[in-house]
Amino acid sequence: MAPTTRRNFLATASAATLSALAAGFPRAVAAQGAERLVPTADSVIVLWMGGGMAHTETFDPKRYTPFASGLRPHQVLSTFPSIDTAVDHIKFSQGLERIAGVMDRGTLIRSYTAGDLGFILHSRHQYQWHTGYAPPQTAAAPHLGAIVARTLGPRDPAMPAFINIGQRLDVGEGEELKAFTTAGFLGAEYGPFGVPYPDEAAEVVRPPSGMSPGRFESRDRFYRRLLEASPIGQEGSDYQRESLLRAYDNAHRLLSSPAARAFDLSLEPLEHIQKYVPGYTPGQQFRAVQDRFGATYERQMVGRFGLGCLLARRLVEGGARYVEVTTEYIPFLNWDTHENGHERLVAMKGQIDAPVAQLVLDLEARGLLGRTLVVLASEFSRDLLIEGKPDLKVKDQVEVPDLITEPKHYGMHRHFTDAGCVLLFGGGVRRGHVHGVTAEQRPCRTIQDRVVIEDLHATIFRTLGIAPTQAYEIEQRPFYVTRDGKGQAITSLLA
Repeated sequence: MAPTTRRNFLATASAATLSALAAGFPRAVAAQGAERLVPTADSVIVLWMGGGMAHTETFDPKRYTPFASGLRPHQVLSTFPSIDTAVDHIKFSQGLERIAGVMDRGTLIRSYTAGDLGFILHSRHQYQWHTGYAPPQTAAAPHLGAIVARTLGPRDPAMPAFINIGQRLDVGEGEELKAFTTAGFLGAEYGPFGVPYPDEAAEVVRPPSGMSPGRFESRDRFYRRLLEASPIGQEGSDYQRESLLRAYDNAHRLLSSPAARAFDLSLEPLEHIQKYVPGYTPGQQFRAVQDRFGATYERQMVGRFGLGCLLARRLVEGGARYVEVTTEYIPFLNWDTHENGHERLVAMKGQIDAPVAQLVLDLEARGLLGRTLVVLASEFSRDLLIEGKPDLKVKDQVEVPDLITEPKHYGMHRHFTDAGCVLLFGGGVRRGHVHGVTAEQRPCRTIQDRVVIEDLHATIFRTLGIAPTQAYEIEQRPFYVTRDGKGQAITSLLA
């Protein structure tokens, strides 16, 4: 087998995406035991920490070693001291005080283990996390949100069932992200409704400013003809073509529906917005961010994740099934800490602490938390020394000096796949519970109650009343919602 490179992955992922255009009708296959499942959640909000969130620096702190010039890397397990949470036996790391205050409402998994996918690429592991399968696949694998949308249908016919907030697909590894940010063979009508900038969400669900109704309808008719004449209209299957037109109909219906008000953050009192984004002011300035290669990404707004969390609450309240809010994955930025790990995590914790906690409190105050599952996760963790797993190391991607002499070397800079944290709130999960144990000394790997992606997905599906053996027949074979239908819900996580 050829080595997996970003170029190879992109080529095979693109081929799978094109194959979705030719896929026929995906027939649902009855899942064994599904009729006995009683759902405890109606909606899911996934808070995606794209880039690799270090477990020992967030929700599974180890021995704290403060920065000092001359430290040896093996001495450093955590660069933050631990703090108390609302649950006596659970500690977090400094900078997550607000989330710590709501830990009595949720469950913490400390033993999530990423798949062994060879040379570590963020896009490959994010693909696996979001679809349950390792790329490439012969069929275009649907995103978790698309499966939920297809299997359960909309809660409100005017509200998109699957909404993706905060991730641009025209920066960084955008083409690779497109490979799984899709409904795949299920059809475009179940794909994500994208809102890259939550502060502009209201503009996404209304006709362009200054366009008359007549001109808008004329453009609508023209676009339909264009779709029918496009390659998908000429070469795609009847099902995929009709699914794309239904997706377009759904988007058009939303424009004139009261459901569109859920996208308008200006309807929220300023003082409430500031609970999600402390210090926020209308028209807040955007900042440019630059990756290690000098590429600059404009429109990276301070507080964008916080506004995304607020928007997610409004959308679930308005009838959305699956909402994903991301801190945004861009190579070498945000959680992708190849250097300056400690400093970067100070900023990332500041970005997520208030909004995650406030989302939980808001849902609870509105009586929605019990029926809304909130999942905070990342594709894998990080360590200062180990790349991959201790017994299955992969090629090092970051140089670690013999001595830490500069702050930029102080932090977790390598990809670590043998442990990781997932937070769950609401939706029928236990309260104040911790699952899994990792070693207190390096390697801080999982030593008890390991959780793999198919079982995590099975648990999420179980709260929604979806069996892990649910399948859709495509290309004359069943495609299961968990890998080969083998996922098993972790019942100890459920109340």
